[in-house]
Amino acid sequence: MKWLDKIPLPILAIVTLPLALAPFKPPHVYEKLQMLFAGNLSNPTDIFDLLLHGIPAIIFIVKLVRMLQQRLVRASKE
Repeated sequence: MKWLDKIPLPILAIVTLPLALAPFKPPHVYEKLQMLFAGNLSNPTDIFDLLLHGIPAIIFIVKLVRMLQQRLVRASKE
């Protein structure tokens, strides 16, 4: 996952926040997740929309977890 380490966190945050929250009333990700859990997410456009708005947030979370793991490994070696 070296490609993930190369992405600067501020850039990823700038990309993630507007995509995850747009449109702001209600956020698409929240709306699509509600549809997914209700079993109503069957329209291909809705599935694409969930992926478009959700993947950057997933990448952001994975990067934060990876950064935390790297810090814990460095701290345990000291």
